[in-house]
Amino acid sequence: MYTDITAREELATLVVTGPDRPGLASTVTSLIASHEGNIVSLDQHTTNPAGGDFFQRVVFHRPGLAAAAPDIRSDLEATLKPYSMSSYFRQQRVLKRMPILVSKSAHCLVDLLWRHRRGELPVTIPLVISNHTAVADDVRSFGIPFFHVPSHGPDKAEAECRLLEILKGNADFIVLARYMQILSEPFLEELDVPVINIHHSFLPAFIGAAPYRKAKERGVKLVGATSHYVTKDLDEGPIIEQNVTRVDHTMSAADMQAKGAYVEREVLSRAVKLHAEDRVIRHGNQTVVFD
Repeated sequence: MYTDITAREELATLVVTGPDRPGLASTVTSLIASHEGNIVSLDQHTTNPAGGDFFQRVVFHRPGLAAAAPDIRSDLEATLKPYSMSSYFRQQRVLKRMPILVSKSAHCLVDLLWRHRRGELPVTIPLVISNHTAVADDVRSFGIPFFHVPSHGPDKAEAECRLLEILKGNADFIVLARYMQILSEPFLEELDVPVINIHHSFLPAFIGAAPYRKAKERGVKLVGATSHYVTKDLDEGPIIEQNVTRVDHTMSAADMQAKGAYVEREVLSRAVKLHAEDRVIRHGNQTVVFD
């Protein structure tokens, strides 16, 4: 993929989805060519060539992209409307805003902050919110604003109201980097942006508290992590990325947890990068991931 910073200023990503039919791929590529765009990469998938769903991701270069973008958007809408297709168009120079929510465990948070500082994640991180203060110094050492929003008792309404005040207008998507609070359905609806979570087990196994203790008791040989989109159904949203690592009988539950933490960091950072680069398309409770 293009890494030249100057060239990225004139790169765009286009994602197209809808009912499959002959000629869709050429329709999209012809539209790009008509706007003097040069295709850099193209991925596509259909669930069934006879009446299935079509998914396409195109990255193209267009000199003077910022000035041409409004006309491209307008032409996209007019061209795709007869096909009942939907599209998403983004200039790559416009980075997505990614606030992070976290509780006490800092390993996923710090990994994201470190990768961001190194330029490995094409996002901006406007702020970090925690229901504890344990990670405040870590966050501030990266020069990122930290907000403490405590959440006590079964009624989370007050905390969620404060979260909405902070997040609204500051987020294109949100990452839960081991944020150990359940987000309510009304909160997710009001927020209205994708939320990515990391689950410290290979879903759907060992859901709930103390997963590594349960893994140890069962004598498992693999532990892992799952990153998925958050929905109203706890831990059942569309999966973005997963991975595992081997463990054995000599390891304690704490040893397994330490190994699992490495996988959690890797899986979450990869899911974030995939989403930030528009490589993940939600399809019901599944995802199409163009890696």
